Amino acid sequence: MKSFTSIVVTGASSGIGEALARDYAAPGIALALSGRDGARLQAVADACRDKGATVDARQIDVTDREALGAWLAVFDDAHPVDLLIANAGISIDKGNSSLDDFSIIRRTMAVNLDGVLNTVEPLVGRMMARGRGQIAVVSSLASFFGLPYSASYNASKAAVRVWAESIRYALKKSGVGVSTICPGFVISRMTAQAPFPMPFLMTAARASAIIRRGLARNKARIAFPVGTKAAVWFGGLLPGNWTARLLGA
Repeated sequence: MKSFTSIVVTGASSGIGEALARDYAAPGIALALSGRDGARLQAVADACRDKGATVDARQIDVTDREALGAWLAVFDDAHPVDLLIANAGISIDKGNSSLDDFSIIRRTMAVNLDGVLNTVEPLVGRMMARGRGQIAVVSSLASFFGLPYSASYNASKAAVRVWAESIRYALKKSGVGVSTICPGFVISRMTAQAPFPMPFLMTAARASAIIRRGLARNKARIAFPVGTKAAVWFGGLLPGNWTARLLGA
């Protein structure tokens, strides 16, 4: 079982990122927390400091490659990172999956896909050189096949899932683990705005417990909850035209 002392969490101002930051916070733990909402991020950072953690909180958009990379490098110089959680993501598609406004689609791809690359790039070489560490990429159970809503979100999460699952093989020989996290519906500001039913909705605290246990074990894929995972597995077994019919296409 792995343990971690220097941890980066992007998207730490709410949802799963906030829950992970709060749960990992403890004496002897250094946390680098980023988020777009400065006030919420500061509240999370203060709560983590109250639990004894050393915290560097920074309001950074993960699409800002230079700013994110510079901040991560400085933190890693002071606290060599052994757990990197690329969690920041958005779901902002409008009706008709934003086909009338491609700026929404491009923004989603920039945050959910480029943001993951911008998070991993500054630190992966350093972790390989040290021969240790864990990288966690947050995807989604929505990444396994096309769903009727949020096309750009689903596609971006499919891209990061396959990328993370692939680089696991490349990094294993360097002693660096990679886990792909595939949540179902988790209570957050993102799901609060969802215009569709959300079966097996889970609290962020419960999601954090599952994720932390999986990361400690270097699990290749951390997917939950069981009910949604089973439905996705079943859907993946069906021929593509059957799945499309079930989804109303």
